[in-house]
Amino acid sequence: LSNAVKFTPGSGKIGLKVDSDQENNILSFCVWDTGIGIKAEEMPHLFQPFVQLDAGLTRETGGTGLGLALVSQMARLHGGSIRVESETQRGSRFTISLPWIPVPNTAVLVPPASTRPLMPLANEAAPKATLLLIEDTESLVMLMHDYLERAGYSVIIAKDGLEGLHLAKSISPALILMDIMMPNMDGLEATRKIREISALQKTPIIALTALAMSGDLERCLAAGMNDYISKPVDLKKLVITIQTHLAATQETQ
Repeated sequence: LSNAVKFTPGSGKIGLKVDSDQENNILSFCVWDTGIGIKAEEMPHLFQPFVQLDAGLTRETGGTGLGLALVSQMARLHGGSIRVESETQRGSRFTISLPWIPVPNTAVLVPPASTRPLMPLANEAAPKATLLLIEDTESLVMLMHDYLERAGYSVIIAKDGLEGLHLAKSISPALILMDIMMPNMDGLEATRKIREISALQKTPIIALTALAMSGDLERCLAAGMNDYISKPVDLKKLVITIQTHLAATQETQ
């Protein structure tokens, strides 16, 4: 909001819009303005710390270049994402999406009417496919681990790209879920190194990212990933995506 005020002329407009998506359990906050906008070539640097895109405006308005970096990191730590759309001299839209579970307007916890599983379980007699989840956000790791285990998979956890690379070599997972922004080694570099291992060249790798900007999908595919899922992660769609890639892998074997 402060950036919208800072970079919008006095005759312009700014706004805040909040939307709830109950079907997918997502709450979105959109800050929009009719200000100066952002050049397409500057987009990749937008969330880097201590980076100001326009030196002239920086001298005029001040700032440290930390605001958007902090916002994107906080959204990621909450299992969410940030997306930006902008056009020079026409304005910008920054949207933060966070996972959201509505709480009923009551203090009484009502037991479910049925104990039927939320999804069909995998054949318990069949061996479980091993998934490698490379993700450093602990709350998201716990959520995805429990959900995927319940869906019938065996899930191994790595907390950064370097640990994920070592585990991928040792366990040869059926599929890899790869966060992009991680310490020690990010997801793009980890993917490139995994693809150098002959036994893992055809292993499906699905990107998990909290940044959703123009060119992200292309960068993930260029690094060797097979698919791209934005945070907040829709767990039901994630399972469908995993099933699709595992089935395609089996067909080519």
